[in-house]
Amino acid sequence: MELRHLRYFVVVAETCHFGQAAERLQMAQPPLSQQIRQLEAELGAELFTRTTRSVRLTPAGEAFFEDAQRILRNVEEAARRARQFAEGKAGTLRIGLTGTASYTQLPALARLVKEHLPHVVLDIHTEMLTPAIELALAAGEIDVGVLRPPASEPSLTVRAIARENFVVAIPAGHRLTSADTVTVGELRAEDFIMYPAGSRSVVNDAVIRACRAAGFHPNIAHESAKTSTQLSLVAAGLGIAVLPESVRGIALTGVQYRTVSGTEEVELAVAWRRASESPLVDAFLATLEDNHVFLESSYSGGLS
Repeated sequence: MELRHLRYFVVVAETCHFGQAAERLQMAQPPLSQQIRQLEAELGAELFTRTTRSVRLTPAGEAFFEDAQRILRNVEEAARRARQFAEGKAGTLRIGLTGTASYTQLPALARLVKEHLPHVVLDIHTEMLTPAIELALAAGEIDVGVLRPPASEPSLTVRAIARENFVVAIPAGHRLTSADTVTVGELRAEDFIMYPAGSRSVVNDAVIRACRAAGFHPNIAHESAKTSTQLSLVAAGLGIAVLPESVRGIALTGVQYRTVSGTEEVELAVAWRRASESPLVDAFLATLEDNHVFLESSYSGGLS
């Protein structure tokens, strides 16, 4: 039994007229009648009661009609899903995000996927440090990363999507809460909460450079790889944290943010394996391109 036999049968069952069914199928009536006879012989059951005036489904034909319709719908759905996967319009996209990107860029990216790739499911890994994202990409554990360039993994392509200044997160009641903007030099006596030493954190490096330019080295009292944990420590009054301004997207009781002058900008970028042959990744990147997410003069490539 072939799918064409089911299609022939369904059209005849819908019309109850071999001539009309043959016309819809764009074939001659005798071959159609022969195909239905062959189907009945294979099933060992008559599907139609035929008279010179009418064609009606038998009880067996009525049961087979329901099943045949369901099978054809399933085949059409399977074909549609296969096309979607082949075109990158369906599947699971594994995405890793660093630090504050988990709170700011993730909602924007998720909205774009929902709008333009509604059959794509996001498998989200948040608050990863950039080196961990690079390793996960290189190992094929995630498909796309949102990290802070430059990337040290040469197999990656990197394109910037945002540039950010820094803010300082301070506990409620801190001496600096009355100021709208603070200088790096005003943080000289503070206990700093930072990402772990040796983590190759772009944010750490930028903060330390700014402090040294202001004539001091930050007193690092606590370390955490998670931005949310750093902010919890700030709320507890254990120190301050200098972080990219997108951290303002995290509202936490007991924490206030103030702009910091005297710091450089840091970038956020989307990274993916240069050798990736995933239609899903291609469709995601095309969506970002079409919606002008990438910065015009964005960094591309890895470092050798």
